[in-house]
Amino acid sequence: MDLRKDMINMNYYLNYNLQLFAKEGPGGEKTEEATPKKLQDARKEGQVAKSVDIITAFMLLGLFLGLEVFVGYIGTRFLTAFRSIYGSISTIASEKVTQNTWVSILRDALFQIVIISAPLILIAFVVAIVFNVAQVKWEPTAKPLQPKFDKFNPVKGMKRLFSKDKIMELLKAVAKVGVLSYVVYNEIKDEYALLFQFYSYDIPKALVVIGNLIINIGIKISVSFLVIAAVDYIYQKRKFAEDMKMTKQELKDEYKNSEGDPQIKGKIKARMREASQKRMMQELPNADVVITNPTHLAVALKYDRDSASAPVVIAKGADYLAERIKSVARENQIEIVENKPVARMLYYNVELEQEIPSELYQAVAEILAYVYGLKNQT
Repeated sequence: MDLRKDMINMNYYLNYNLQLFAKEGPGGEKTEEATPKKLQDARKEGQVAKSVDIITAFMLLGLFLGLEVFVGYIGTRFLTAFRSIYGSISTIASEKVTQNTWVSILRDALFQIVIISAPLILIAFVVAIVFNVAQVKWEPTAKPLQPKFDKFNPVKGMKRLFSKDKIMELLKAVAKVGVLSYVVYNEIKDEYALLFQFYSYDIPKALVVIGNLIINIGIKISVSFLVIAAVDYIYQKRKFAEDMKMTKQELKDEYKNSEGDPQIKGKIKARMREASQKRMMQELPNADVVITNPTHLAVALKYDRDSASAPVVIAKGADYLAERIKSVARENQIEIVENKPVARMLYYNVELEQEIPSELYQAVAEILAYVYGLKNQT
């Protein structure tokens, strides 16, 4: 009995915790791919698929490659700065040092630091901009900088704490520490004998040894971090696509907002259709002939030699509307001619207020000749 109770409690506990991973969204589960509008709105809010590790890895690689390129310049500047500061020791140690002297020494030191690090800072800045734009294009927004008070929600905080993102961040951190430890250990192990003699080197040679060691370690770490960053980039792309998914209700709501409510659009179309039919029936008494098939379709033609090069369809309809057209034709003593092929061709291929196609000139001409012949007889 106790075992059964424990299993029930465990099942309840697991179900409760699994809610931390449940997807949120009004209208059910998010199963539909994000629409372009949803993605555009998310972009305006600063939500994009971006891997910070990609930028960091390329920045590290750029810094160490830049260090290798500018090592001569940096080494020369460093030695110059070192000699300058070393030469100021006697001045600093004397009792005649003043506040202006301290300011001058610090200003020169800061200037040397800026000059030495300028190439590396410029490389880091350019790499960060390039790879940030390459991932998300250029569309700056201040929305991510705005405070979001929902982040102080303890329930959502717990969900974030046990989310897949945190697990991924933990795995990346472990991988980075492992790669860093492995690369540093192997590099120092290979250079152990050289480092053991380090105390006997003069300053220029010591700087060369330390510089080469740092550059080699840095480049290898950067390349390893690129592999981790590539995995993270794929994960971020898939996660973003998953987060942007929509429920069926959200799709319907977006369609209503962008295209209008289908019911309202249906009413508008119905009113437009009624207005069109009203104009059509008002124009119908001016027709020369009504061609039928004979029960389901009716098409009214008008031919004005002065204003048109061919007969024009001024009214057409099927079933009930066809009967109305024929009724108005009888009231206005307009000839009704039965011709199934012509009636079908005109109804399905010619819109209102359009001239008939050249393929029907002969057939329609024969019908009009017949109608005009009847009128002349009367």
